[in-house]
Amino acid sequence: MSTGSGADSAPAPTTHHSPPTPEAASGGTRGSSMFSSLKVRNYRLFFAGQVVSNIGTWMQRIAQDWLVLSLTGSATAVGVTTALQFLPMLLFGLYGGVLVDRLSKRRALLFTQTSMAVTGVALALLTLSGHVEVWHVYVAAFAVGLATVVDNPARQSFVSEMVGPDQLQNAVSLNSANFQSARLVGPAVAGLMITGVGTGWAFLANGLSFVAPIAGLLLMRARELHVVERAPRGKGQLREGLRYVAGRPDLIWPIVLVGFIGTFGFNFPVYLSAFADDVFHAGAGSYSLFNTLMAVGSLVGALLAARRGTSRMRVLIAAAAVFGLVELVAAVAPSLWLFALLMIPVGMFGMTVNVTANTSIQMGTDPAMRGRVMALYMMVFLGGSPVGAPIAGWITDAYGVRAGLAAGGAVSAAAAVTIGLLLARVGGLRLAVGWRRGHPTVRFVPRESRELAPAA
Repeated sequence: MSTGSGADSAPAPTTHHSPPTPEAASGGTRGSSMFSSLKVRNYRLFFAGQVVSNIGTWMQRIAQDWLVLSLTGSATAVGVTTALQFLPMLLFGLYGGVLVDRLSKRRALLFTQTSMAVTGVALALLTLSGHVEVWHVYVAAFAVGLATVVDNPARQSFVSEMVGPDQLQNAVSLNSANFQSARLVGPAVAGLMITGVGTGWAFLANGLSFVAPIAGLLLMRARELHVVERAPRGKGQLREGLRYVAGRPDLIWPIVLVGFIGTFGFNFPVYLSAFADDVFHAGAGSYSLFNTLMAVGSLVGALLAARRGTSRMRVLIAAAAVFGLVELVAAVAPSLWLFALLMIPVGMFGMTVNVTANTSIQMGTDPAMRGRVMALYMMVFLGGSPVGAPIAGWITDAYGVRAGLAAGGAVSAAAAVTIGLLLARVGGLRLAVGWRRGHPTVRFVPRESRELAPAA
């Protein structure tokens, strides 16, 4: 058994996959255990490393937003910070996907995780020494964004190499549960650190947390990976990826929907810090509470997705519509505790949107194209923040945070309803309202079923 970076040289069979059928694209194997993919050793190492690193990531997110708000007193500045972190994904995300399809994903992850560790430690030293300025945070956010251009599609597509196609649905859902479990711990610890010893220690903890995923990557057994053939270096690969997605309605519509929601509905660094500071006049502890309760809902959504055997478009549309409606209700919540409790369904339905779209896209994509397709997905989902976050910050500063959150919820709900109706029209479906087992039902059914019903 060989471990470490040298294990990449170990031979492994190359597998060639044909494009998945529509049935395969709709979901994974029914009846699987909620944690079945953790039986795979390489994935267990990856999962354990990500638990530690994700806690550090959430600590840095909370500390970064609070530090910028403390230095500037401006929600717009928080939005600019978020925008700078996701701007590289918008500018270079597709090129990152091309690189990921060409490179060893494990080696790419070793590089990106190391670079993000260095960034976290550098920001910690500046903060602890008392020399930090807001432009330092801007630079650090942009540097992390550059690493994310490769890191995100590499991590997303590397999951299939660790667990294979049969466990992909479960592993992707557990990745989201992992991230949200860390979100339960990270904001709480960050709140304690910010109020107790300062933001610099949260940055340092994040930088050191990358030791865990780097060690996990080095300890993996390369011969146990489900290796796919890498794309050869050549011209036109970016256009090839775009043409591939453009010809697949089952891929393009989830990407369009998460683009709207990611741009306008997921600007929580702007909204939650402003609600804690300006609306309820509370401190970092309340901001941490909002994030923690949202994480509870997100974790529930991710675990429910891990149990589901399928990722259906109707689940995606319904979850997106409810997500937007709950944001609208939260925007007018009169008390801190009601607003905080509403963060649970916001997190649950938001995570259902994310996991359902992610798994349906991955399972419906040819492995040789997965890096480019996932890069496009992440570029649209995360790359919308450079547009949405400053707009959310401007609305918050000009009209109040309640108006900003309401606008984000309205756009999310409208996008879900519009795309749902378009898909129904294209698919020859109609809306059917009725009763089933004593309960009202609303669902889409084939148009011809109305004419066939008398004959039946």
